[in-house]
Amino acid sequence: MTETPQRNSPDSGPGKSPLSKRGGGDPGTRGRTTIADGVVEKIAGMAARDVVGVHAMGSGLSRTFGAVRDRVPGGGKSVTRGVKAEVGESQAALDLEIVVDYGVAISDVARDVRQNVVAAVERMTGLEVVEVNIAVSDVKLPDEDDDEDDGESQRVQ
Repeated sequence: MTETPQRNSPDSGPGKSPLSKRGGGDPGTRGRTTIADGVVEKIAGMAARDVVGVHAMGSGLSRTFGAVRDRVPGGGKSVTRGVKAEVGESQAALDLEIVVDYGVAISDVARDVRQNVVAAVERMTGLEVVEVNIAVSDVKLPDEDDDEDDGESQRVQ
């Protein structure tokens, strides 16, 4: 790196570097970072699925369409199913639709989902999560067939 000789100017004096005017301060604060709604939805979806007692995400209809999409080559599982995020400059609000396992305390599962989602989103994005609304759309009974099974075990004996 080559240094330029310091010239006497009104801005340069004792303790001032000729480079102090470049860039406007700390490089980490230059520019703006935007985070798409879909990014927050993925983070929240993964965090919600990690909670014990959450069987699936989304309503019955969205899970049915998702199961069809999962069977299409290249479709893959949708992590954002059942999650809607609104992201501002510094805050985010989330709506989640979940299916819980039969026998769990729904209020405990909802609390754990909120805590896990808020922690994950705030840690990964730096956004303040102002609310996490949870709608429980169904309860998975032990004797019910799973909508998201691929059906292989039933067709092939």
